Amino acid sequence: MKHFLTAFLLLMVCFSGVAQSKSTNILFVGNSLTYTNDLPDMVEKEAKRRGIKVKTTMLAFPNYALVDHLDDGEVQKRIRSGKYDYVIVQQGPSSQEEGREMLFDAGKTLQKLCEQNQSRLVFFMVWPSRTYYHTFDGVIKNHKEAAEENGAILCPVGEIWKANFDKTGDFSLYGLDGFHPSPKGSRLAAEVIVKTLFNE
Repeated sequence: MKHFLTAFLLLMVCFSGVAQSKSTNILFVGNSLTYTNDLPDMVEKEAKRRGIKVKTTMLAFPNYALVDHLDDGEVQKRIRSGKYDYVIVQQGPSSQEEGREMLFDAGKTLQKLCEQNQSRLVFFMVWPSRTYYHTFDGVIKNHKEAAEENGAILCPVGEIWKANFDKTGDFSLYGLDGFHPSPKGSRLAAEVIVKTLFNE
């Protein structure tokens, strides 16, 4: 009996070690708003700081909308691999009707793929450039509705940016070009993503 209990305890320790070492795998799909400052790497580091193991993969190219990724076909291959717990998708601000339609339509296709391959679809809400700051409410509205329509998780980064801007008048989350994120902006995005996905 004693040997049985010892073996049982050792087995439990082994299983516990396996569970603790499992990483959450995330695929980022987007454009320069994602690869500027290497947001996926920042997400890994922010998660690690909170004691969460995350491994990220990035599929991001300049000026790409989600439809461009779908046209390339690589995103479908990645999702069908079954490797990813979350697929975080991002395109431009999408405040205008054309961008809204692409967000909804591509989201529908991606959501179906994710459902078939045990992944959760996540919309990464971005922001407009400072020049088009007046379109911010449209950006927020379209991302919220696209996520709701497609049964996806929403990381409301843009909404939190706007709240910060409106409260402080500090636009340092933007980089020098007034559109891409500064390192500070990407760090805040990483915090929002980790808090959203892991209920922190």
